[in-house]
Amino acid sequence: MEKKPPIIVRRVKKVVGGHHGGAWKVAYADFVTAMMAFFLVMWLVGIASKEEKAAVSEYFKNPSAVAGNAAVPGTSSLGPGGASDKLIPTANALSIPGGVGPQPGEPGQSRTPAEAEAAARAEARAEDRRQLDSLRRELEAAIEMSQALAPFKDQLLIDLTPEGLRVQIVDRLNRPMFDMGSSRMKDYAGEILHELGGLLVDTPHQIALAGHTDETPFQAPRGYGNWELSSERANAARRALLEGGLDEARVARVVGLASSVPFDKADPRNPINRRISIVVLNRVLDAPAGAPVDALASPPDGSAAAAVAPALPAVPAIAPSLPAVPAGG
Repeated sequence: MEKKPPIIVRRVKKVVGGHHGGAWKVAYADFVTAMMAFFLVMWLVGIASKEEKAAVSEYFKNPSAVAGNAAVPGTSSLGPGGASDKLIPTANALSIPGGVGPQPGEPGQSRTPAEAEAAARAEARAEDRRQLDSLRRELEAAIEMSQALAPFKDQLLIDLTPEGLRVQIVDRLNRPMFDMGSSRMKDYAGEILHELGGLLVDTPHQIALAGHTDETPFQAPRGYGNWELSSERANAARRALLEGGLDEARVARVVGLASSVPFDKADPRNPINRRISIVVLNRVLDAPAGAPVDALASPPDGSAAAAVAPALPAVPAIAPSLPAVPAGG
């Protein structure tokens, strides 16, 4: 019997790849994160101003300068010529607003005692100014509403000076505050001062008063003149303020300045030069006992009066009153 050739069947075994793990996911996540960071940086660069870009650039050039220190080469443990491992302070350290390091005015920013004192005085002066400006508005409103003050508002001048809030009661041609050549006060002037005394009761500031006369020659027995007359008128105004309710302890000084600080410099004999000045002093300038009160010597426009104040022989208020002399003042 004839032999049959063997039949060979070739079977190809398909091998399916096994599980390769998740390492690719980590790489992909790193790539996505890097792209997100890249586009975030591009967005920030696009919206940043030139000053901010310059500050960031300076920070990366010398990070220590931002905190007030700068690394400098020097001799260290690495040997001569090696990089120093110490930082030295620099006077021109870069200050980046909102950046790294303490900013001026923050708790971390050190100030000298002189700077701290100057800042405190500036803050106190600003607070004084706000209080006195508020008092000025209150006085102006009270004058408009007061039956006693409204008829004489043209004789009441209120202004803010470097020394404080000044209220001036001036004479008019046919409406003097005092009898001619006397410290005897007219009834209407007394009513004005009584009202002002009540309005100034609540303010914590010290009060300074000054009497002024015009330049009309005024002589009397025993050398009694405009200096004495202006002092007595200022003291009479003080008494009227106290009768209106003002605390006597609040009065810092009462002086007479005669005609040395005229209101109308062009006409020294103008009746408006005869006036009483009441100054609500700045608290930072409140004069201690025995110290001069420069506010009283300020000219009507509120300027410094540097040439006037040192030469004024301010006469203190005189208690005894001399007989009225019908001349001048």
